[in-house]
Amino acid sequence: MNYLTLENISKAYGEKVLFSNISLHIDKGQKIALVAKNGTGKSTLMRVVNGTEAPEGENAKIELRKDIRIGFLVQDPDFKSYHTIMEAVFDSDNEKVKAIKAYEKALLNTDDADAMQNAMAKMDDLKAWDFEARIKEILSKLNILQLGQHVSVLSGGQKKRLALAKILIEEPEFLILDEPTNHLDLDMIEWLEEYLQQAKLTVFMVTHDRYFLERVCNTIIELDRGVLYRYKGNYSEFLEKKATREDIEDRTLDHTKKLLNRELQWIRRQPKARGTKAKSRVTSFYDIKEKASQKIANDKLQIDIKGNRLGSKIVEAHYISKKYDDLLLIDNFDYKFRKKERVGIVGANGAGKSTLLKLLTKEIRPSSGKVVVGDTVVFGYYTQDGIQLKEDRRVLDVVQDIAEYIPLEKGIKLSASQMLERFLFPPKQQQVYVSQLSGGERRRLYLLTVLMKNPNFLILDEPTNDLDIITLNILEDFLVDFPGCLIIVSHDRYFMDKLVEHLFIFEGNGKIKDYNGNYSDYRVIQKAKDQEKERIERKAEKDLNKKNKEAEKANSQKMSYEERKEMNRLEKEIQKLEAKKTTISERFNDTENLTPDDISKLSKELSDIDKTIEEKEERWLELAELA
Repeated sequence: MNYLTLENISKAYGEKVLFSNISLHIDKGQKIALVAKNGTGKSTLMRVVNGTEAPEGENAKIELRKDIRIGFLVQDPDFKSYHTIMEAVFDSDNEKVKAIKAYEKALLNTDDADAMQNAMAKMDDLKAWDFEARIKEILSKLNILQLGQHVSVLSGGQKKRLALAKILIEEPEFLILDEPTNHLDLDMIEWLEEYLQQAKLTVFMVTHDRYFLERVCNTIIELDRGVLYRYKGNYSEFLEKKATREDIEDRTLDHTKKLLNRELQWIRRQPKARGTKAKSRVTSFYDIKEKASQKIANDKLQIDIKGNRLGSKIVEAHYISKKYDDLLLIDNFDYKFRKKERVGIVGANGAGKSTLLKLLTKEIRPSSGKVVVGDTVVFGYYTQDGIQLKEDRRVLDVVQDIAEYIPLEKGIKLSASQMLERFLFPPKQQQVYVSQLSGGERRRLYLLTVLMKNPNFLILDEPTNDLDIITLNILEDFLVDFPGCLIIVSHDRYFMDKLVEHLFIFEGNGKIKDYNGNYSDYRVIQKAKDQEKERIERKAEKDLNKKNKEAEKANSQKMSYEERKEMNRLEKEIQKLEAKKTTISERFNDTENLTPDDISKLSKELSDIDKTIEEKEERWLELAELA
């Protein structure tokens, strides 16, 4: 069953052609990822698919299946600013979601008993209780807990998580996701991985997370020089098949160039082609010339920045703590950095990772303890939020504002323009305004502004967001040989595993553990601990339930104080009823003063008393057994 069809889709901005006459078909059950260099059209193609941008081309055709639920996750989701998180989550046409929204609202307003009764009845009718539990699980896994908070105060990352939660709650059959792992911590990413592996789901996404590609996708599509290439398999199979394709292209181009040289010599020897065969060969020559003129784009990011010398004293944290009111983020952290140290930082969002980085760079002061920074240390701090680039500045201006010339190794100097070329900004694009750059291109420009200061202590806070896989591979190669110290905060497990030697793990309540090993090593141990903890908790819960049942059984065999009071009350009520019964029975003896209506009335009253006595005696007997 086909879910999405694209045919003859083109898109260009001025002279820049992103893609031309491309076609794509996605069928039910497929899990497809789109990969490409930054600025070559990934996000544009996603916007064309979700209808926010129109395709070009006379025969352009887009077909999305109408009778299925589709969920779109865009890079910058938009919500109504006056909505609370709960209102945003439950802003849906789904009947079950509407019912749960009414139920959650009734829970907040305990005075309206009718609203609660109606909400519960609706939940029963739609069998929505399991669905409500699923919604709470999704919100919990994505750390969306303060449902009364207004959307307007959320950060970009929080809005992205909220948008993802809203989409998953709708339970779509076809998910179209643009960078779904951005702004998720490692636990969230692993949970999302498992969720997307469900056989019933069809997925089309853009992501640079290579473990995610490896474990979720069964097809990878590459957009390269405006052409779509399709590879069956996961990320490792994609790398093998891509290498084979590029090798064939190189050999084909080399063969075409040799053929061109032979044809060129023949053309030059001919006075003028008159015969049919000669004319045909001339036509063929121009076809070969066009093919031979094709350039295989092997442009690669070049990073060879000179690093400043690092002295014996680097960065020392002496029992530092950081507290905001009652919130303790760092508690008594003590560490001295050594030369060429590679540290990864792991922890939940909001645990204090960025706070530690700001303390180490002296951007903020600790609540107690002190940080000592060596005289030779030059920080290169790539922050999660990046720098605020002026939209009306050209790319070249941004770099020249920092330095006209950048020193490299062996006394070489590069101009700002030459440096930009090494970072894949050709002369033409250097004149482009910052406002015209893609998210990935902005990140790459920001990375250049950090590295061109020649740091010897690099701090990278979520550096992989919005960077393409090619740039990531080259950045990794540079960092492997980086002679200074390196701290990385990243949700990219592949990136972390390749570069870090040990981890600072934020365990909560300000505690930071130094773990010797990479992230995958830590995660294996952590999962084993979590499983053991769950086993112990399940056993404790089982034991507690058993104990409670035994206690209930024991208690059920004893008469409570209230039950004893009830038994005494019943005895008195039965006595009164018996006395009343005797009085009525005596009235039956006075036959002279009783009319037929009186007799009928007394008979009914006597019958009612007998019934009431019987009920109360039955209850008294139950209580007597307990006594």
